[in-house]
Amino acid sequence: MIGGWLAVGALALAAFALAVLLLKLPREGMALFGAVLAIGLAGYAWQGSPGQASAPKTPTAQASGQGEAMVEGRSALFSRTLPAPDYLITSDAFARRGQFADAASLLQRGLTDNPRDTESWLALGLALVGHADGFVTPAAVQAFGRAKAVDPSHPGAEYFLGFAYLQSGEIVAARNVWAGLLQNSPPDAPWRQGLEGEVARLDGMIARAPMLQGQ
Repeated sequence: MIGGWLAVGALALAAFALAVLLLKLPREGMALFGAVLAIGLAGYAWQGSPGQASAPKTPTAQASGQGEAMVEGRSALFSRTLPAPDYLITSDAFARRGQFADAASLLQRGLTDNPRDTESWLALGLALVGHADGFVTPAAVQAFGRAKAVDPSHPGAEYFLGFAYLQSGEIVAARNVWAGLLQNSPPDAPWRQGLEGEVARLDGMIARAPMLQGQ
């Protein structure tokens, strides 16, 4: 099992190195690309089974690995000039252990007094998705929407919402969210090229799956 996860990690690092060194990923795009890899690994932990031949991961270990990747992927998109709020630091500790309900509850209380913190709203959306075992609930959609309302120029809300839809199997919803992000992004946005590829890939999946068309 350990060997399987090392291989997955090595693949992620290789992809990052390829993007930075060979594809000349802009400096400002490195954080988002790193977040893509981190959340991608979370999804792999969520649904994949690289060590299945020896033994399945326990639900607690899976949730913990998912939470760790969620926190790292989200925090990579922010460069704070001031320390993060205490409630966000503590909620991240809960999320890293897979205790998503505790993380969400703490974030909801903290946001009552700090409703203009984009990162906290993103953290809440991710915690609610984690608590729902990967499904996108109305409460999670609302949290991502609040993050977008606070900072419309930040791509995190739409990216993570689209990824959550993708992980839950809602291909059309993921494609539509990401297409909307592209439509509202400036031409030189560092995430545009990679996201255009993802939308094209989802369009191909939808075109090959009649049950998805017309949704």
